[in-house]
Amino acid sequence: MKRKQRRNNETVVRFGWGLLILTTAILLWQGWNFAKNSKKEAQLVFVGDIMLSRNIGDTIEKKGSSFYLFEKTKQILSSADVTFGNLETPVSLRGENQGSIYSFRSDPKALVGLRDAGFDALSVANNHAFDWGALAFEDTLANLKKNNITPVGGGENFTDAHTPRIFTIGRLKIAYLGYSQFAWPSISDKNATPALGTIDVVQIKKDIENAHAQGADTVVVSLHWGDEYEIHANEFQKYTAHTLIDAGADIIIGHHPHVVEEVEEYHGGLIAYSLGNFIFDQNFSLDTRKGLMLKVSISGGKVYAHEKTNIAFEKGFVPYISK
Repeated sequence: MKRKQRRNNETVVRFGWGLLILTTAILLWQGWNFAKNSKKEAQLVFVGDIMLSRNIGDTIEKKGSSFYLFEKTKQILSSADVTFGNLETPVSLRGENQGSIYSFRSDPKALVGLRDAGFDALSVANNHAFDWGALAFEDTLANLKKNNITPVGGGENFTDAHTPRIFTIGRLKIAYLGYSQFAWPSISDKNATPALGTIDVVQIKKDIENAHAQGADTVVVSLHWGDEYEIHANEFQKYTAHTLIDAGADIIIGHHPHVVEEVEEYHGGLIAYSLGNFIFDQNFSLDTRKGLMLKVSISGGKVYAHEKTNIAFEKGFVPYISK
């Protein structure tokens, strides 16, 4: 009888120790997870122009997907908390070509590769957004959302286009805004439906203020601007970037020149005037065959470090890390 009781006592003790160890492990894990999520830190990645039409679209069609385009960069792209680029093409099977010899349109299935590579947000505020009209642009917004990629700089109307897209990383809130220098009034004024954001410094200041009012710790502004194939930013770019940093933006990311321009630290903010091409079938010069990937570290809402990584293309326009 005593032996049986002793065995029962030992079982209770073992069970108690097991429960204590399990409880301790759970509490430690919860504490680690809370500490991780309570930090106001994030790693951001930015790349340049992405065009999935023309020669690249033909190759995607032959291969059946766009996965191959990211084989050499996926590891870095997917490692960031938020990965962002400029989508230089409508993504739709509908619409009407607006008549330019440089009108682009991409098959929606091309977005699967972008999603798989780790892209979280893409700017649609550029001079090719309406290449196939409003219908194709509306499809682009919908197709991005279907692939869990947030469109920046465009929307159903003016208000939507100017609404910050906010990502929450732990306790850090990062807002993204996007604008194009080349958005004519009919697609960017307050009555436009759908609409793009245009570079109007007064309005952008209001949007930055609104982003902060919504709790954003960090504000990223994407600008489609400048002069094509010029490796130095012009005075308009410099004035605009400086003005917006002084107005509360933390990071300015530029696109459109299709070549890399300066990266500048200014008043605690970071300005990349142009990241050049990331995926584009422009192999006619050394400058258009390369781009820049920018990795930015955020702490407490502010930029505390950045790293520039050179990008080059293979013959099939697949980007890879170069020296």
